[in-house]
Amino acid sequence: MRSHLICVFLLSLCTLSCKNANNIDFHQDIQAIENGLLPPILVKGDSVKGLNLMDRMQHHNVPGVSIALVENGKLKWAKGYGIANSKTNSTIDTNTLFQAGSISKPIAALAALQLVENAQITLDADVNDHLIDWKVPESDFTSTQKVTLRRLLSHTAGTNVHGFPGYAQKDTFPSITAVLNGKGNTPKIIVDTIPGSIWRYSGGGYTIVEKLIEDISGQPFERYMHQQVLQPLGMNNSTYEQPLPPHYHKNASAAYDTEGSMFEGQWYNHPEQAAAGLWTTPTDLAKYCIQIQEILSGAPNGILKKPSVEEMLTDQGNDWGLGPSLDEKNGALVFRHAGKNVGFTNEFIAYAHQGNAVIIMTNADNGGKLIGEILRSVSAYYHWDLNNPLTIELMEVNDDELSRFTGKYVLDFQVAGIGDYLIDVDLKDNSLRVTDPNNGDINILRPTKKWEFMDLDKGDKVTFRLEKDSIDILWNNRFLFHKVE
Repeated sequence: MRSHLICVFLLSLCTLSCKNANNIDFHQDIQAIENGLLPPILVKGDSVKGLNLMDRMQHHNVPGVSIALVENGKLKWAKGYGIANSKTNSTIDTNTLFQAGSISKPIAALAALQLVENAQITLDADVNDHLIDWKVPESDFTSTQKVTLRRLLSHTAGTNVHGFPGYAQKDTFPSITAVLNGKGNTPKIIVDTIPGSIWRYSGGGYTIVEKLIEDISGQPFERYMHQQVLQPLGMNNSTYEQPLPPHYHKNASAAYDTEGSMFEGQWYNHPEQAAAGLWTTPTDLAKYCIQIQEILSGAPNGILKKPSVEEMLTDQGNDWGLGPSLDEKNGALVFRHAGKNVGFTNEFIAYAHQGNAVIIMTNADNGGKLIGEILRSVSAYYHWDLNNPLTIELMEVNDDELSRFTGKYVLDFQVAGIGDYLIDVDLKDNSLRVTDPNNGDINILRPTKKWEFMDLDKGDKVTFRLEKDSIDILWNNRFLFHKVE
C-alpha cells in the first residue's frame, strides 16, 4: 500500500467512530473482536493467537472497513476503521456509505414481495403479463415453462448474465432498458435454460425484477425503494439512486483495488440498481436484519407479513430463498448474502430466530479475506458458530525430500496476453515457496500428507504428482502445472 495511504490510515485510528443502541460502553467486546481475527486454517497443537484488525487491513491492502453487530435483536455496536477517501483524508465512520454490490438483491426482493402482498402480481405468474415496454424474449426454453417472480428472486428463472462490471465516471450511463437489451457493457438478458430446471446465479434476473417493479408501481425504481422499503426500515443512510447524487458524496467511501489504490473517478456506477446499485452502511443493513427477525418473532406492522417472510426464507433450490441465501448452523436457520462491486467487498450473516447478526463492509477488492478473518473472530467471541477455522495436522518432511519439487512449472494451457504461464518453486524454512511472476503472488506451502500441501494463509490446496520422468502440480484440483526445469 502506498506510503501516503499508510500515513493517513494510521492517523485515522485516532478518529474511529463507535456507537451502540443504548450508549453503553462495549469497548471490551470491540477490543476482543479487533484483536481476535483468525486465519482460515489452524495447525493442530499450535497455540492460537488472534490477529489485529488494523494489521490485517494493511496486510490485505484494505483501506477501510465498517462493522455492525446485532445481538438479541438489537444493534449492540457499530464501528468504522481506516480510510474512506485518501485524497480528502476522510475516514470511515458508522455513517460512511459503501456500495453494497449484490446485497442490493435481498433488499430489492422486499419490494417485490410487497407487490405480491398487495395482489399486484403473484409469485408464480408469467412476468411478461406485467412488463410493459420490454418483455422477456420468448424462445424454445420458455415455451412450456415461464419466467416468474419466484424464479427470478431465487435464481432459477434460466436467465443469463451473472453480474455487472459497472461504468466508470467517464462512461455513458445506460438506461435499464438499454441494459436489458444488451446496449450497455453486458450481453442482452435472455432465457437460455428452461425456467425452473436449474439454479444459476443471475444478476440479469434481478434486472428484470427492477423493470417489473417500475412497470407495476409506475415509479422509478429508486423512488419506490426509498418510499416503500428504505424509509419504512429507517435506512436513512441508504439509496438506490444511480449515479450517486452529489449531496451523498461527502459520506461515500471511494473504491480501492487489490493494491490499495483508489480507482479513477472514486467509484463505478450501476444502472442495474436492484442487482448491484444500493449504497448503504452496516448499521442500515442491521435494521433490515432486525426487521426480518422481529417479523418472524411475531411483531406486527413490519415491512412484510410473517407468511411472506417465511416464504422468503424457504429454500427454493440450492439453499436459496427469495432474495437471501440460506444456511443452517447447529439446526438454526441463517439468512445471508455477500456483495462485490469494483472496489467494494461485503457480507452479512443473520440468524433468523436468534436475533443475532453481523454486517461487514469494506472498500477494497481484497476485502473478502479480511471479512473471513473478522467473521471467525466474531464467531469465536460470541460463540455463534458462523465461520470456524479448519484445523489440520502438518507432516514432517525434510528439505532433501522437498527439494525434488523445486524448479519452474508451466500451466497446461496458454493464457491470453501472457502465453506460457510460469511459476517458480523453491525452498524456504522447511516449506515450499511458490512465486508467480505474472502477478507477484507468493504462496508458502506446508506439507499435510504425502505430496499434499496447503497454504495456511490463503487456504490453497496443492498436490504434487510424481511420475517416472515428470512432476506435475495440481492446484486446488483445478489448475495443472508441468515441471519444465
